[in-house]
Amino acid sequence: MRSFKMKKYDDQKRKHVMFSGFIFSLVLVMASSVLFAAEGKFATVDIGKIFDEYEKTKKYDQQFQTEGKTKQEERDAIVHEVRRLRDEMALLSEEVKKEKQDTIEAKLKELDTFDGDTRKTLGEKRNEAVREVFQDIETVMAQYGERKGYDIVFNDRALLYKNKQFDVTADVLRELNDRYRKTKR
Repeated sequence: MRSFKMKKYDDQKRKHVMFSGFIFSLVLVMASSVLFAAEGKFATVDIGKIFDEYEKTKKYDQQFQTEGKTKQEERDAIVHEVRRLRDEMALLSEEVKKEKQDTIEAKLKELDTFDGDTRKTLGEKRNEAVREVFQDIETVMAQYGERKGYDIVFNDRALLYKNKQFDVTADVLRELNDRYRKTKR
């Protein structure tokens, strides 16, 4: 069973790549008209950093770690029960061994079902959390860009070079976290 943290990292990485591709495509379409404007105002952000350092992301990480630990404990209890039954089976007569074997097989089936259900449930929760976090980021980015008068805000992962003066990651992250703190109250 892959660790929840590693699966989350893979999912986040895939989401970052997809999001970066989407932003890059959107930028290419929009850039042709904006780049030819006499006075364009541009900025860049590190979406990965914003995602990772957003307090809501950290809250979800903690929740998933706690839930993952609880699920692992439940799984370990089932595995322990299977081992106990196997140990007992070694001491029994052939007739009673058949009954124990049926019980062991039922427990193993329970374990498979538990693993599948847990993966599905946690995966769905993780995907929903990632969608929610990206929605928050997108909303704040749009409001920030409009308020500051930017024509385009680029994801720096899609750029080959940028002047650091265009990076507004820290400002956006601060605004995102401030907004999250206010909604938590």
